[in-house]
Amino acid sequence: MPRPFVSDCEGFHRRDFLKIGVGGLFGLTLPQLLRLEAQAAPQERRQRRANAVIMLWLGGGPSHQDIWDLKPDAPEGIRSLFKPIPTKADGMQICEHLPKTAQAADKITIVRSLYHSIPSHGPASVFMTTGNKPTPALDYPSMGSLTAKLLTTEKGIPPYVSFGDLRGDRGGIAGYLGTAYNPFIVENGGGRGNAFRVRGIQLPGGFTLDELEKRDKLFRRFDATFRSLEKSADLVEGLDTFHQQALEILRSDKTKKAFALEQEPPAVRERYGPTPFGQGALAARRLVEAGVRFVTISLGGWDTHRQNFDVLAKRLLPTLDQTLSALVEDLDARGLLETTIVYCAGEFGRTPKINKTAGRDHWARSMAVVLAGGGIQRGYVHGSTDAQGMAPATEPCTPDDVSATIFHCLGIDPHMELMTSTGRPIQLFREGRVIDKLLA
Repeated sequence: MPRPFVSDCEGFHRRDFLKIGVGGLFGLTLPQLLRLEAQAAPQERRQRRANAVIMLWLGGGPSHQDIWDLKPDAPEGIRSLFKPIPTKADGMQICEHLPKTAQAADKITIVRSLYHSIPSHGPASVFMTTGNKPTPALDYPSMGSLTAKLLTTEKGIPPYVSFGDLRGDRGGIAGYLGTAYNPFIVENGGGRGNAFRVRGIQLPGGFTLDELEKRDKLFRRFDATFRSLEKSADLVEGLDTFHQQALEILRSDKTKKAFALEQEPPAVRERYGPTPFGQGALAARRLVEAGVRFVTISLGGWDTHRQNFDVLAKRLLPTLDQTLSALVEDLDARGLLETTIVYCAGEFGRTPKINKTAGRDHWARSMAVVLAGGGIQRGYVHGSTDAQGMAPATEPCTPDDVSATIFHCLGIDPHMELMTSTGRPIQLFREGRVIDKLLA
């Protein structure tokens, strides 16, 4: 079992890619959204191919030229020590340490021509998870928070769930949307058994729902008394909304059943892998079946400045191979892949040149990500890099382009505007363009 990843070379914890800030609570209201959806033309409604997204986050910056875009003809000191292997997708080759993913490759797309210009963990993670270049002037919401805002869910179902470590948690990820659109955070106790604990939607042992509701009524009386003294009204309203969601989930069995992995056959659980990452992905599949819109599962440790090849071959790639292939094939077998996008990404790639400690350093000028399902092409490689993997050679694209494409598949206009608490209109992905060649 892989050891937990604590931080990368900049002291940036794997949970910190979610720490984008807390802003105001404004934008379209739920009644407005429902009204707009009801009034949409039939042709517009048909454009939605996906209902949910499962994001596999590889924190630290995975080495694209050792995983998805090998360069066997590059000079020594640049080419990978790993060999490329054929896959079930014509013409697609990937790393030899991903044999199970190779057998599922006819269901995925690899984007090899992705790039940006931020080789620092924190800001690059913000760019990749929000689809917007970070700026001191505004905290952008994560894609998960945007789906929580813009896609409706059944009562009692959390719209956005994130599996991650809670130590030192300092805030939310909803940015200018406000705290109401933060994720429900899941603590994973090790992967086996019923080891999940969901912040805000589980009760302490011996504490009943009736007792909670009595205390809730009492707290609300105090809130009504002191609310006029609260300076941050937006924050309070957001927390109230989040709190109400938690109570609704507590009254519902759907979410609790989604986390009951013991209901799955043992063979299915083993197929995903006996790791927190693997069991989190299985829980993500069950959450999507229950109606959750966006789930993030993290596997850290990809900041391989030293011993890149040992770390990848012995620990990271076997874990990724087992879980990614299981998730894609399981979703497909259940008829869920057509309506669920799987997005596997990190914050940047790694240098083409191998350093003196057998590692690779930060490199944002070329990187690769994997997409599957929800209207994305199958068995497709998008774009290419030059002979040494230093930069895109064909079909260059950026993180906001990928985000815009995902939201297009979700039936959401990537350039629609939301309002900040100060009344400033903000496009979802101002510079992002839909990559038509990725679409099935």
